[in-house]
Amino acid sequence: MAPSFASRRKLLTRLLVVASMASAFALRGLIGQPAPKNDFHFSILGDRTGGATPQIYGRVWREVSLLHPDFVINVGDTIQGGVDAQAEREWLDVARVWDRYRGFQQYFTPGNHDIWSDASEKIYIAQTGFQPAYSFDYHAAHFTILDNSRERELDARQIAFLEKDLEANRHKHPKFVFFHRPFWIARFKQGDTSFPLHQLAVKHGVTYVISGHGHEFVHMRRDGIGYMEVGSSGGTIQGHLRRGEGFRQGNFYHHIWARVKGGQVWLTVKEIDGIMGQGRMFRADDWDENGPKFETGDPAINDNPET
Repeated sequence: MAPSFASRRKLLTRLLVVASMASAFALRGLIGQPAPKNDFHFSILGDRTGGATPQIYGRVWREVSLLHPDFVINVGDTIQGGVDAQAEREWLDVARVWDRYRGFQQYFTPGNHDIWSDASEKIYIAQTGFQPAYSFDYHAAHFTILDNSRERELDARQIAFLEKDLEANRHKHPKFVFFHRPFWIARFKQGDTSFPLHQLAVKHGVTYVISGHGHEFVHMRRDGIGYMEVGSSGGTIQGHLRRGEGFRQGNFYHHIWARVKGGQVWLTVKEIDGIMGQGRMFRADDWDENGPKFETGDPAINDNPET
């Protein structure tokens, strides 16, 4: 049997930890102070599947690799899934893309195409090296990953996990919560902010709640908390396009570039270049539930330098 991505990732993680510790000790030796907290970049990838579009996921990874993030995290739906007997092979197939871009720590969020049965959950754990719900720290920031792969919302166990995790890490900042299905969109559109996820996010000062699933970019703010549905990093958007829903409706292939400095977070949305995109970039906060708050055309088209 071919080694799982998780096995290769564990070896890579050990090497990265050793390198990181060596760098930190070197920096302390040079200036006599610990390395600064919260000064890092990471990339967020949207759905790869749900009807995968050829070439897109590979192009996204090529762009991400050129940015050299400290780590990569996705929002779920990495494999097409649905058939237990095929799941392991599908994970090994997509690992070929990751193998082209060695050197990046990758974190996973389970989507409904990744986990749909008890058997697929075991394969997910074996191939990714992660439980469906877990958390981790990076510098002084905290990340919580939840599992609603088989439920529309977060069930009582996931809410309990989140509450315990946020309480245990109440002094960490900023805080990010990831899960796949963005049930919060419908709640907010109905004017509802009383549901447990949002109340816990407010209580514990969560900075961003980030989901996927819909293959459509969505960005909202409620009570100072950012909510974002990362759209497609490969999953088809043809259904949206056939309905006449384009860039202004959030239907474009993209990935997210995140910058964390101290307690500040900046998220930049990067549309892919090529025949499926124009390479537009914008700040996530320049988009709200009504869509883009900026001119979506390229202003440079009208530039006519005299010299």
